[in-house]
Amino acid sequence: MRFVSKGVLLFVLACLFATLPARADSFVNGNFQTGDFTGWTQGGGYWYGGWPLNPSSYLPGGSNYNVSGNRSAIVTDYLDPRTDNNLHSVLSPNTYAARVNDQNTWDYTVSVISQEVKNYTDPKIYFAWAAVLQGSHDITDSDNFTLQLTDNTTGKDLYNVSYSSASAAGTSLFTESSWGWYYTPWQVQALDVSALQGDDFTLTLLASDCPYGAHAGYVYLDGFGAVPPPVGGVPEPATLVLLGSGLAAFAGKIRRRRKSV
Repeated sequence: MRFVSKGVLLFVLACLFATLPARADSFVNGNFQTGDFTGWTQGGGYWYGGWPLNPSSYLPGGSNYNVSGNRSAIVTDYLDPRTDNNLHSVLSPNTYAARVNDQNTWDYTVSVISQEVKNYTDPKIYFAWAAVLQGSHDITDSDNFTLQLTDNTTGKDLYNVSYSSASAAGTSLFTESSWGWYYTPWQVQALDVSALQGDDFTLTLLASDCPYGAHAGYVYLDGFGAVPPPVGGVPEPATLVLLGSGLAAFAGKIRRRRKSV
C-alpha cells in the first residue's frame, strides 16, 4: 500500500481551499426567516412636511428619530387587499417578509429598516421589494418610499429608487387598484459588485405616510442576500458545483501520481 506524500497532500488541501468561496461578512436574516428583525436596525418618526426625506435622519441617532413612529412588522404570506388581492406579501416560497410602515394607520408615520455588511466579498447583491402607495397629493407631499443600496467605502449609491404616490401614478411600473392605491409586483434586483470586493454596503428602506396624516404608504422587502431569491424554483448551487468539479480534478491528479510511483 502506497501513501500520498506530504507534498501532494498539502497541494490537494491548498487547491481545495482555493475552490471554497472567499467570504468575509455576509447579510444577516436577509429573508426574515427568523420571524423577526434580527440583524436589522429599525428606525421611525413622523413627517409633517419638507422634501425629500432623509432615511438616516429617522434611524437611531438621527435628528428626526422617534421610535414610536415605527410601524414596520414581519408578515406571513397573504394577498394584500389594497391591491385587489393581486400582490402576495411574501416572496414565494419564503415564509416571512418585512413590511415597512403600516397600511392601516395614517398618522404621519415614517418607518425605516437598514442593514450594513462590512468587507463584502460575494460577486452580487440581491434583494426584492414591492410597494403599495395610497393615491394622495402632489409629488412632494404624498406618501412615499426610498430604497437605497450604498457603497459606504466609496460613498456612492449603487441603487436608489424613490416614488411618491403622485409620481407612481401613470407609470408602467405601478398599477392602480379599485381602492385607489398604486402597487408594484415584486421587483427582484441583482447588482454586480464583483469589482467592489471588500467594500462595506448598506441597504436602507424608508416608507412614509403623507405629511397630513391622511394617506399611507408601505413597502414589502424580502430576499436580501448573496444568492438569487428563489422565485419560481430554487437557484442552482453554483458554489457546490464548482467545489464538486474541483474535487474530481484533484482526485484524478492523485490517481495519476500514484500510477507513476
